[in-house]
Amino acid sequence: MLIARTRTVLGRLLTLAALVVLIAPASANAFSKAIWGEVYRGGVNQFPLYRQLGVTIYEHDLHWGDVAPTRPAHPTNPADPAYHWPAEVKQALTQAHRFHMRVLLQIIGAPAWANGGHASNWAPRRPADFAAFATAAARRYPGVHVWMVWGEPTRPPNFEPLIPSPPATTLSRAAQAAPHLYARILDAAYGALKRVNPRNLVIGGCTYTTGSIDTQQWIENLRLPNGRPPRMDMYAHNPFSYQTPSFTTSLSPFGEVQFSDLHELTGWVDRYLRRGLPLFLSEWTIPTAPDQEFNFYVDPSIAAHWITDALHLSRSWHRIYSLGWVNVYDNPPVSSGGLLTQSGAQKPGFAAFAHG
Repeated sequence: MLIARTRTVLGRLLTLAALVVLIAPASANAFSKAIWGEVYRGGVNQFPLYRQLGVTIYEHDLHWGDVAPTRPAHPTNPADPAYHWPAEVKQALTQAHRFHMRVLLQIIGAPAWANGGHASNWAPRRPADFAAFATAAARRYPGVHVWMVWGEPTRPPNFEPLIPSPPATTLSRAAQAAPHLYARILDAAYGALKRVNPRNLVIGGCTYTTGSIDTQQWIENLRLPNGRPPRMDMYAHNPFSYQTPSFTTSLSPFGEVQFSDLHELTGWVDRYLRRGLPLFLSEWTIPTAPDQEFNFYVDPSIAAHWITDALHLSRSWHRIYSLGWVNVYDNPPVSSGGLLTQSGAQKPGFAAFAHG
């Protein structure tokens, strides 16, 4: 039973932002399950749990502002003393190798020295600075071959400057500035990462169900100064859904792109970016009780059915490369979309994800 609440998906308070990813190059019929989660929880290694869920891609973020709080003298050199590389990423790579998983890292956030003294959600003034950090990161982690650039930039908490626009309208010149800037950052990172290793796979776009700029507007306006779209190897989208996943239902209202609207999404991708780009569905979750992230929730048994349906559709369609789950554990009152309760008891969705 679907139960409505007062908060909209547009206003969700998702704190997971940028991530960089380690995965293999896309192939025609490849599909992988991915997951966001801790390496250790209460001192317990979580990777055996992820293996039980059938996960083959572990997602983690790399926050530029945390790694480089001061400007490095040699920004492409990972050994520059200004860099403080996080221990958790090294732990993740070690455990991923041990359990035969790939790691996805997403780069997000800018240091104050790069964005004019703003908070980390403000974009850098010079895309070249972001690209230099991407170069250093790729050299620091040579085993990582897929990188996602700046998650959910259509949300002001994640990306500024961003001017909200009504759905299904032509963006004003001022509102176009955000997707244009993101396009330059993405394209610069693409070039940098490919120069380090041509095998590196770059994921961009990074929209979600709704946004201050809706998904179609964002894709249409991802343009470089020369009018071309930015380069990328996959398009990322987080298709949070308040209805059962199905490719036979009517399109969602208000410019939303839920799981059921992914065929519409690929139409925009093919038209405005590049035909045939695979979809990397980085984050998906289904709340089973009221929480602070979403304006809906469903019965745990219904959530399990939705997970089964989504995985079946993902495996059956060559355009979907991966479906990633976020919120492994419930964290009330913030999140109730875990596959396990806060105490670690398995919810029905756990078995659905593991066996799907």
